[in-house]
Amino acid sequence: MLFPSCFSQAKRTQYLCLSFLHKFSTNSSSNTAINLGNDVLNEQEKGYHDFLKNVHQTSDLPHGKAIHAQIIKNCCFRSIFLQNFLLNMYLKFGDFDNAVNLFDEMPHRNVVSWSSFIAGFVRNGFAKQGLLYFSCMLDTVRPNEFTLVSALNACSSTGFVSQAYQVYSLVIRLGFQWNVFVRNAFLTALIRNGEVLDAIKAFDGCLDKDIVSWNAMMSGYLKFSPLQVPSFWLRMIREGVKPDGFSFSVVLSTLAAVGDDKFGMQMHGQLVKFGHGSETCVGNSVVDMYLKFGDFVNGLKAFREISCKNVRSWTSLATGFLTCGAPSKALELLGEMKMEGIRPNQFSLATTFKACANMASLGEGKKAHGLRIKLGSEMDICVDNSLLDMYVKCGCIDNAMVVFRRIKDGTTVTWTTMVMGFAQNGQALEALQIFDEMVTKGVKPNEISFVCVLYACSQGGLVEKGWKYFSLMTNQYGISPVEDHYVCMVDLLGRTGHIKEAEELISKMSCKAGPLVWKTLLGACHIYGDFEAGKRAAQCAMHLKQSDPSTYVLLSNMFAGLNHWEGAKTTRDMMNTRNVNKIEGTSSLIQVSI
Repeated sequence: MLFPSCFSQAKRTQYLCLSFLHKFSTNSSSNTAINLGNDVLNEQEKGYHDFLKNVHQTSDLPHGKAIHAQIIKNCCFRSIFLQNFLLNMYLKFGDFDNAVNLFDEMPHRNVVSWSSFIAGFVRNGFAKQGLLYFSCMLDTVRPNEFTLVSALNACSSTGFVSQAYQVYSLVIRLGFQWNVFVRNAFLTALIRNGEVLDAIKAFDGCLDKDIVSWNAMMSGYLKFSPLQVPSFWLRMIREGVKPDGFSFSVVLSTLAAVGDDKFGMQMHGQLVKFGHGSETCVGNSVVDMYLKFGDFVNGLKAFREISCKNVRSWTSLATGFLTCGAPSKALELLGEMKMEGIRPNQFSLATTFKACANMASLGEGKKAHGLRIKLGSEMDICVDNSLLDMYVKCGCIDNAMVVFRRIKDGTTVTWTTMVMGFAQNGQALEALQIFDEMVTKGVKPNEISFVCVLYACSQGGLVEKGWKYFSLMTNQYGISPVEDHYVCMVDLLGRTGHIKEAEELISKMSCKAGPLVWKTLLGACHIYGDFEAGKRAAQCAMHLKQSDPSTYVLLSNMFAGLNHWEGAKTTRDMMNTRNVNKIEGTSSLIQVSI
């Protein structure tokens, strides 16, 4: 056994380093050591380099820190080669405190030092700091093409377009404008900041475009002008550029977005011809495209052809089935995924909860909840919101409340879901209590939050509370009421017999009253037998949507309820004359999508 079991990794590193150095002191004469001092130092550098390289491969930062300490102890810290390697190590692991300290302590910094330092900040999402250090560098060291690429990558962050132009003017002064990597970085910075016309000029002016250049432009067209992607693709093929997997993924995403199924099928054939048919990323794009076309046969076929399916492959297909009203098929696919040994992520688990919610399948939902607990901190708030929604839609309000209270940093969606859960389960006062608690804790309600709380007031017949929240929405939060808010208020007033007030509210609406508002009023008139107001509401609803059978049914029922059989017959005859067919109704007043 090389090391005792009690040795930590850091101790083992220290032991190895000391043994390595001891070899040179014992195996060389003093004269040789003096004459070959520089050679010995180079050998030490190589030894430390090997140790640090191992740290990179094993992602063992404590091990790396131990080596750093040994380098300082053995007076090798003057080596800029080792300093740069240590700097890279700290930046790779996101240890910015030690990276900055090391950088500040370096007596001499070369272009590699600066380039590594800037690239580390940019790579970890600190674009502003990266540009700041790039500016400082210009006072002391001449940047190379790698530094310029990092600076331009930093400019790719939204809001740094002026800096992109400044950096590129420096690129021209330094003579790097023909470097394809630098040009591609500039192109990407322009596209991500929405400067498409300038990006086109830069692209057309580039003589040695590579596939990255073409892909960057295609991504830009996908974001800002998707209809131009097919013609740009044909131009690329005409110029003899061989597309890669990313090229196909971009163009397939575009065709899915614009709904060009004919060109999409041609593209599927091309990617098979170019040898990308079995690639996971490309296969996922093909599946996604067919699903958006509503072509589940070819979508499922393309899915089966992916040689190495990942969690995204399974989740995309399951989401497609869920979106098109086949939640049981979505659950079946996700179950098959687990049987294949693929670990679910937050998206697949959220899809599972949504499928269970759509089917009101509490048993399957509870199984998925157990998996959520097992995965622990790997999940995010979106998963917990989907779990909460599942319990709410399954009518299991107690379990929903347990989940709700365990969510530490609930979003507006979290609170709104709980408000709607209580309201839909007939617990209006509890819904208002949750809404008030949300406001007290500083969580800002949105438009949908107020729909839910007004719906709760409607279900509980709480007129004064309803007016309170309706006013609060506009006066305190600056949210202009839309039709759904008015529907809830009209339903609240109508349920409690305030027909005249409901009609007055409709006449003062800040937006145009839609058919649902008038039908809601008509329903209240039916309950309370307000014949004249009911006729006015029916006429307005029919004027807006003559083909809606529910208006005729409500009006006919109102006539029948008042024993006005002639009116009921006239309404039914009107349906026949206008070719309006009665369809199955739904029980819910409004559908709220949170």
